[in-house]
This record gives sequence, C-alpha cells and structure tokens, in this order.
Amino acid sequence: MSNTTFETFLVSGLLVLIAAIGFLAWAAWRWVDRERDMEKLALSGVTYELRLNLKRMLSELAGIANGTLRSEIDIIPIVHPQLDSLLSRPNEADRKGLTMIRGNYNELSAYKASLRAALQTQGDISLPANAAVEAAIGSLASLYLWEEHKGRAPEDAQSTRSWSVRDWMKANSFHADLLPGLHLRDQVVERLRQDGMTLTPKPLTYTASEYYAKLYDRKADPNAAFWKRKAKPVVEKAAEDVEDTTPQTETDVPVEPASAVPEVEPTSTQPEQPSVDPVDQSVEATETAETDKPQTPGVVH
Repeated sequence: MSNTTFETFLVSGLLVLIAAIGFLAWAAWRWVDRERDMEKLALSGVTYELRLNLKRMLSELAGIANGTLRSEIDIIPIVHPQLDSLLSRPNEADRKGLTMIRGNYNELSAYKASLRAALQTQGDISLPANAAVEAAIGSLASLYLWEEHKGRAPEDAQSTRSWSVRDWMKANSFHADLLPGLHLRDQVVERLRQDGMTLTPKPLTYTASEYYAKLYDRKADPNAAFWKRKAKPVVEKAAEDVEDTTPQTETDVPVEPASAVPEVEPTSTQPEQPSVDPVDQSVEATETAETDKPQTPGVVH
C-alpha cells in the first residue's frame, strides 16, 4: 500500500468516526430535550387535570345546594391518569407539590363517596356537602400554589397581593358566586392565609373610627372605649392666676362693716354730737373707701 492510499484511508476513517460521534451526541441531546418537553407537558397536564376535576366537583356541589342534583349517578368519580404517570416514574419535578395534589385527590374522592352514599340513602347531606366544600377550597389553594409558585408550600411561597389570587381565579373561570351563599374567592384567600402564606394587604384590625381615634391623640388611653382622650388635670395655681388677673367691677369692691369705722369721742371742748344711725355710718364708710381706692385700669366707674 502506497503512502498516498494509506493517508487517504486514515483521513476517511477519522472523518467517519467524527461523524458517528457527532450523530450520537445529537441523538443523546435530542432524547434528553424530548424528555424535558414531555415532562413539562405532563406537569401542565396535571394542572389541567386538577382544574377540570375541581370545576366538576364545584358544579356538583352547586347542584346539590340548588336541589337540581338528587341522584348519586350524577356524581362522577375522580380519575387522575396524568398524576399517576408522573408519580410512577422518576422525574425532576418537585415531589412535594405532587404529593400535596395526590392528598387533595384522595380527600375529594372520599367526600364524593360520602355524598354518593348520602344521596343513595336519602339521608342528611349537609355534613358531607360542607366537608366537600372545604376540601374543594383546599384543592383550589393547592392548584394556585402549583401554577403560580411552582408547587411550593404555603409558608415557602413568595409574598403576594390577595388581588393576584382573585385575578388568577377569575382568569380560570372560578367565579365568586359559583357556590350559593359562599364567596369562593374570599374563602380561597383565607385558606392560603391560614396555611401560612403571606398575603397583602393584611386583614383590618381596627375600624375607621378606632384607627383615626388612635392616631388623633398619642397620649390617649388604649384601654378606654375608642381610645378617648384622658382627662387633662386641672392646675389650681393657674386657676388662681387667672382669678387675680380678672379686672374687678364696682360690684366686686368689698364693703367694710360699720364697726371698722372709728367713732369720734365727744370732748369738753367740742359740742355734743347728735346720735348717728348705724346705717348712715356704713354708707359713709362705703363712700370713703370708694374715694380713697385708686381706680383699676380698664374699669369704667
């Protein structure tokens, strides 16, 4: 074999080897990428499956409340093949969220069986119906966490406004009046808050009158009704100063008694004075005191 033929054979073999390695790498990448796409589709299928089962469950409960559903045949058993296929094989999904959904399915199936038994025996259906409503509300909260928070636990979910939960329910056709006598969206928000999720704004702790009454006076008594103001202490000294600075009028001038006026004793050199009535003496003493006292500024005499 000549050198030229050997070099051609060697180069061709290397090219074929490189092409084979490239094809194997592309096939492996394609297989992994396809598995990821299938896993995403399966997870979205779990979401669609749970949403469909919940809508059917809520419609059945609404029919029981309205009296239009009276036969156990109308209550359809719950099936979840998408969830079963995900749980039957290993995947990169969060198993906590899938386990929570599986628990919700078990709870819904048990209450559906109770409803079917109550309808079949024509017994009291209020207790199993109320329990089924609570289970449906809990499943709605789990569905919200699965879709919007990647299946995290309520205490690990990100803080969210309560209106976001309401908008999500509105976008998925979960109407607030779907169940008679119950505001469904408010119940789901309260369930998420009870489970430990932080939802803003927080519920009001004060009424409007209590809140503004509390801000009106920082020194208000917190134990009083509506946080009324404390009674301000009366300062006696300040009251006395006000009384001293008050201008006196003619009626405020004190009248000295007649006994305070000195009597003139008759002497031998003066003629005998006639007897004076005590009333006249008091009038004279009053006139003398008024003429001797300086006028108070600001008072008209």
